[in-house]
Amino acid sequence: MSSIKNIELPDIGDFDEVEVIEILVSVGDKIEVDDSIITLESDKASMEIPTPSAGIVSSINVNIGDKIKQGDVVLGIESDQAGDEKTEKTEKTENKSSESESKIVPVVVPDIGDFDAVEVIEILVNVGDELNEEDSIITLESDKASMEIPTPVAGKVSSLKVSLGDKLNLGDLILELESAGGENATSESVEPAERTPAKQASVATPAASPSTNESTSKTPKGDSHASPSIRKLARELGVDLSKVSGTGQKNRVLDGDIKGYVKQIITSGGSGSAIPKVPVIDFSKFGETEIQPLSRINKLSGKHLTACWLNIPHVTQFDEVNIDQMEAFRQEQKAKGVKLTPLVFIMKAVIQALKQHPRFNSSLDESGENLIIKKYFNLGIAMDTPNGLVVPVIRDVDQKSLTDLATELAETSANAREGKLKPGDMQGAGFTISSLGGIGGTQFTPIVNAPEVAILGVSRSQTKPVWDGKNFVPTLVLPLALSYDHRVIDGAQGGRFMANLNSILQDIREILL
Repeated sequence: MSSIKNIELPDIGDFDEVEVIEILVSVGDKIEVDDSIITLESDKASMEIPTPSAGIVSSINVNIGDKIKQGDVVLGIESDQAGDEKTEKTEKTENKSSESESKIVPVVVPDIGDFDAVEVIEILVNVGDELNEEDSIITLESDKASMEIPTPVAGKVSSLKVSLGDKLNLGDLILELESAGGENATSESVEPAERTPAKQASVATPAASPSTNESTSKTPKGDSHASPSIRKLARELGVDLSKVSGTGQKNRVLDGDIKGYVKQIITSGGSGSAIPKVPVIDFSKFGETEIQPLSRINKLSGKHLTACWLNIPHVTQFDEVNIDQMEAFRQEQKAKGVKLTPLVFIMKAVIQALKQHPRFNSSLDESGENLIIKKYFNLGIAMDTPNGLVVPVIRDVDQKSLTDLATELAETSANAREGKLKPGDMQGAGFTISSLGGIGGTQFTPIVNAPEVAILGVSRSQTKPVWDGKNFVPTLVLPLALSYDHRVIDGAQGGRFMANLNSILQDIREILL
């Protein structure tokens, strides 16, 4: 004769009002004794609750997110045997020894479920530590779960019998405690099946509620070692533990690793978060070293350039332009006492190109779905200073003559070297030029200075033999490198911009008009 039996939450140790994070059965399921029916999680542990009776699930009395305690009905089971005995955990009567002297109590691996040869990944105590009952002593991890093993009695650790990497089974000796608990404590320690279950952190994927998106509902899989509380924190923050580099023993993920990972995502604008950390090396063991702190400019520009590199899909396009005519004009002006650097010609030529290709003088809005086209023509000019690279802005370049620009560049460069630039002097550019012509090099790949979408790199000009159709003619050529944001500018648009800029620089009349 069948009967309906209520399955209640058993004694799960020192936990009250524990949250249901997973329901492992459905109405109509046939379950056997010790099949897991729900998963609970506190701030210290995650544990699967088994059924003490076999039968067919007739009702489920809890929901994901419910807080339940000992004695609450979890589900109903239709059993074929009305007299089916419920296997309960019997409380052992306290029978403290009258003996006052200390006893050595062996602590062994309790019943941790269907696991064999589980690896020790963390030892949480040392010889001499004073432990309270239920303090965690080691952490075990299988391919399915991570679990902390508590001590069944209080006392002082007298010896450790396991090492990191050991494989343990039910009943294996973990450590010995010096305890005043006497014979009773000893008898409890050798009956692991009667002890409080291990604090288990299931690595299985919990069922997602309809209001929870996939990225935050799944418990991360992979080879990450982390305690139950860390796994819970990772789920709450939506962090995939497999992408977090652990700094604890055996690369175990710690609280600080999770927080550092989230901070990296925030400071980098959400990208590049999966980049592994650079290994920390003591270089002094290879020879003499010296510590030189980075300047404030180095620190600020480093963070900004890292964010630009990680967030912008870069493309760099190279070209060489014949500047014989430009250089001849520049030398003529020099003979007249007018000193003009090649950079002012490049600035004017870039403005002419930007007018014909407004997409290069734009920025993406916050949504990334719209372009903000700038109607003004301000250029950022990268300048080398004793303290590092700075990019002051020359405004309204389209409205200034070559001599005006030469004068302003000289003044701005002097202020940059002397550290007199103000924050406002480095804001408002629509396009940047980085010139290494005075230093050297044949080509380089400049990093787009976000929120701009393009930057022009200029290298040192040199005379090369160029075929004119009949002969090789000595020609002064200027190497250019255009880097751009491929979300905004495609290769064809980049090619047309470079061809247009090349044409302008070759014909000095277009710059002077």
